[in-house]
Amino acid sequence: MSVNMQPSQPSDVSPEDISEFAKNVTIDPRIPSIVPGFDVPFFQAGLAGYSDGAMRLIARRHGCPFCVTEALLDRTLICGGKGRRKEDPDLLAEEAGEIEGNRAAGLDDHPIAGQVIGTNPEEMAKGASILVSMGYEVIDVNLACPVKKIRKRNRGGHFLTDPCQAHDVLSAVRGSVPETIPVTVKLRRGWDDTSTSSENFYSVFDHAYEVGYSWATVHSRTVEQRYIGPSDWLFLKELTTRRPDGLIFGSGDVWCAADIFRMMQQTGVNGVSVARGCIGNPWIFNQARALMAGDTPLPPTVEQQRTALLDHIALCMQLHGEKKASRLMRKFGIQFSKYHPQAEEVRKRFIKSQSLLEWKTVIDAFYSSDSKE
Repeated sequence: MSVNMQPSQPSDVSPEDISEFAKNVTIDPRIPSIVPGFDVPFFQAGLAGYSDGAMRLIARRHGCPFCVTEALLDRTLICGGKGRRKEDPDLLAEEAGEIEGNRAAGLDDHPIAGQVIGTNPEEMAKGASILVSMGYEVIDVNLACPVKKIRKRNRGGHFLTDPCQAHDVLSAVRGSVPETIPVTVKLRRGWDDTSTSSENFYSVFDHAYEVGYSWATVHSRTVEQRYIGPSDWLFLKELTTRRPDGLIFGSGDVWCAADIFRMMQQTGVNGVSVARGCIGNPWIFNQARALMAGDTPLPPTVEQQRTALLDHIALCMQLHGEKKASRLMRKFGIQFSKYHPQAEEVRKRFIKSQSLLEWKTVIDAFYSSDSKE
């Protein structure tokens, strides 16, 4: 998935105000009661093409309490395809053994939500049942994806144009999953900005809660917007006002730790799903924890960046093999480079890297222990 990484949400709230607000934030007690171990009001979203096991494990090392997989196609799961194998939350721990230098401390990818996407209610239900058998603590239903090929196949965000179909999917999945397993839903605020689209959203949103969904994560752009233009945080504020009893996570235009709390303050959401803002930036989670503790969040040192990069590369290679890992890491390197003092030069060098050996050469050149910070 190609994503725009440019912040587009204006801010008129001072850093001091956000810091003061963050110090007083406590997690809604319903969240850890639903998912034990989910101890702060933010998590890493499922991101197509990004949030594989490697990215999730790096996020967990840096304070992320809960993760969502990439959207897994129901038919692929049913047929036992690569999506089923690669996203098993315990597979990497079973197969990896000792990671080079034992830098990647801990391979426990829990608690975690397996996200299912598809078209047919019965197949979605079967896919969800398979995810339960694979050990996911939560099942997440994707009714939000704006990617064109997904919409053309009547998946993801398409369902916001047909609430009756969405109701059928939501009911089928909830009915196929044991009552002890929470089910959640990912939505966008509508297909477009029409009043009909808004009515469809509320119809789908309300049905999810009526049939027993634990929470909804709502991205505050429309499906037609994809990732272009600002998120409409006013919609999230309207939603939390109109549905005060619903457990709601917000998403959209969260680029740094302060944005997590700015969204909570301005919209009233119970928590925040961090998506593009955590690509190449796993530190956002510990920085958010620091704000909650009343501390000043610190930028990552060059040595901390080096460790995260080497850990990510090792995990990615273990999961995907060297050839694919070197290709996948290019897009992560572009984002990691933003935090280096020589950001532009590092970015160019990462873009040119064609193998893991070249990757490590860049890291040795720019992220050595004697690099200037």
